[in-house]
Amino acid sequence: MISDTLTMIQGVQVLVCAPDGEKLRSEREALDLIGEAIQQGAEVILVPVERLDDDFFQLKTRLAGHIIQKFVTYRRHLVILGDISEHMAQSSTLKDFVYETNRGTQVWFLTDLQELTERLNRMQQGDLS
Repeated sequence: MISDTLTMIQGVQVLVCAPDGEKLRSEREALDLIGEAIQQGAEVILVPVERLDDDFFQLKTRLAGHIIQKFVTYRRHLVILGDISEHMAQSSTLKDFVYETNRGTQVWFLTDLQELTERLNRMQQGDLS
């Protein structure tokens, strides 16, 4: 198993979670991840979609909301990285949620690292659109 790694992207410390790590299934696991990020000085935590349980994408379970709230509370940016089009095709509510979330600066659903680099670049330039 590959471990999580710390990397610098656009001058921002990013904790990149390994795709084959333990799934993020609860608030407790989110807090553990946030603690690791704080300890390593990471502002952004990148979680590959493979690390998320299917329940995360079923908004009625409230798992996404509870996990995201922890990241907001501890002022760490959360990036969900990967293709979630299949989940969004099954739920217009999820599609709306992702759209609204991506408009902000705290949590982003992105498909690749290039998108993250572009977002961080825009954020540093003060362009939050």
